Amino acid sequence: MPPELRNIAIVAHVDHGKTTLVDALLKQTGTFAAHQEVVDRVMDSNDQERERGITILSKAAQIDWNGIRINLVDTPGHADFGGEVERALALVDGVLLLVDAAEGPLPQTRYVLSKAIALNLPAVVVINKVDRQDAHPEVVLGEVEQLFLDLATNDDQLAFPVVSAVAREGRSIKGIGMPAADATLEPLLQMIVDTVPAPKFDVSGPLQAIVTNLDASDYLGRLAIGRVMSGQLRKGDTVSVVQRPAEDGSPRVLKRRLSQLFRYSGIEREEAESIDAGDLFIVAGIPEVEVGDTIADGLNPIALARLEVDEPVIRMSFAVNTSPFAGREGKYLTSRHLRERLDREILGNVSIRLRDTDSPEVIEVAGRGELQLAVLIENMRREGYELQVSRPEVVTKEINGKKSEPLEHGICDVPDEYVGAVTQALAPRKGRVSDMRPGDPGRTLIHFEAPSRGLIGFRSLLLTVTRGTALLNGQHAGWTPWVGELPHRLGGAMIADRMGSVTAYALDNLQNRGTLFVSPGDEVYEGMVVGENARNDEMVVNAVRAKEKTNIRTHSHDEGVKLASPVIHTLETAIEWIADDEIVEVTPKTIRIRKKYLGLEDRRRAFKKASA
Repeated sequence: MPPELRNIAIVAHVDHGKTTLVDALLKQTGTFAAHQEVVDRVMDSNDQERERGITILSKAAQIDWNGIRINLVDTPGHADFGGEVERALALVDGVLLLVDAAEGPLPQTRYVLSKAIALNLPAVVVINKVDRQDAHPEVVLGEVEQLFLDLATNDDQLAFPVVSAVAREGRSIKGIGMPAADATLEPLLQMIVDTVPAPKFDVSGPLQAIVTNLDASDYLGRLAIGRVMSGQLRKGDTVSVVQRPAEDGSPRVLKRRLSQLFRYSGIEREEAESIDAGDLFIVAGIPEVEVGDTIADGLNPIALARLEVDEPVIRMSFAVNTSPFAGREGKYLTSRHLRERLDREILGNVSIRLRDTDSPEVIEVAGRGELQLAVLIENMRREGYELQVSRPEVVTKEINGKKSEPLEHGICDVPDEYVGAVTQALAPRKGRVSDMRPGDPGRTLIHFEAPSRGLIGFRSLLLTVTRGTALLNGQHAGWTPWVGELPHRLGGAMIADRMGSVTAYALDNLQNRGTLFVSPGDEVYEGMVVGENARNDEMVVNAVRAKEKTNIRTHSHDEGVKLASPVIHTLETAIEWIADDEIVEVTPKTIRIRKKYLGLEDRRRAFKKASA
């Protein structure tokens, strides 16, 4: 008999301690050898995950405890990566719902719990960070119970066990309380085993396995990751791969041989000869496999229901870099390179969609949010791609004959003194405050609803008006009728009128007119945006003007130029700042903002054409 098995996903809002808890579970169950060097947040293996301090891709690990094998699936907390959460839940029989003992349930807590309840997965609630000074676990438990009451579809879902934990120190206790100094995660592990059922699948039935994720190996090619639902996967067998039906509805089935088979062992993968129903697998030998495909019996294939994920709500145009500085830094410069990279992305990322445009050099990319698309662009620039991207737009649809746009439900956690500033910032963006309640001491939680379009660029504005002290979280909340025009930035663009190297003398004259984006010595070209005008109109400027050499020398003339520090745009702030007629040029080392049409006359012609 194979050892007993449990499959569980760890779900929570951003920064409530999912990855840290997985670290502690791996350490306490002896998954890491005594001599092994272990980094914090071992599951966040991607560079951007470590830099941003968030989980972007769901990942699995396996631990052994008291003779029971437990597969742990760590999931992202950001709504932008909800597609990863939805796929992770297809792998498991229960969820570990983590809630911060001070912050309580937040928007993404509701989102991930609603997905788990829709699949009727039992939940173990972990009140984490009970050692915080501002922790109030009893109040938080009441909020969690209310959340279950709101979302539950039957009475069985209202009964859930509770564990209090300090994940960072690997301590837990059953119920509400403070774990003892010598406590371990044994109470939590026992609760998982008692609450989450062992997989009930027929090992002797016909083979059916769902593919929920993809990976790649330099030696083995594409790897399919998923779960065996029925029968047994065996290395070397010939199987049927049931793919998405053709456009005419006819089934598409491939015959392939499984060249390699792996299972999870700790955070590594170990080779296996066979994997039984209920367990997770990694398989090589199917280069055409896609997320949602069924690996089925070679002779009598029976497909499983395909994975469905929420639709994208934000779209952007990705295009070949056409600036005068194109090709200086990148390795991949052509539309073919761009297309191949984006095609590769959608094979493993089900929540991103591609659409062709009138130009073969421009591809429209739609996703869950700005952050998801910014992560994709950042990955591409690190891989050596050069591209230019447009301002994000919302995806619209017709509902009851009316043009509708996505609606966002958000929670803003701000110091009390900035509540007025936040509500004032929301008003012109058609945001409506639905609730306001005290949060941590000296802070307020503002619940609001606003069109997704109004929240493009709102995060950076919020950080400005609250001096970097606000926290913003949101999730898709349905659709609302089109709300009309919304305000964007206040100032117009300062546009360079020629190519050259920026001089301090030129910037000294320009800094009184607005905010600068460049420093002395930076290279600019005609049509590149070098700053933001204090007034609403655009201004064409000479940023490379040198001081004329004369024979007259006076002390006042030759004073050292004092320049204010320029605004250095990150990828996210540049995408939020640009207007519809501007684009962001992204290369491996540089982020520039430029006009779509670089020449002044070209811009005038385009404006006349648009106004006609």
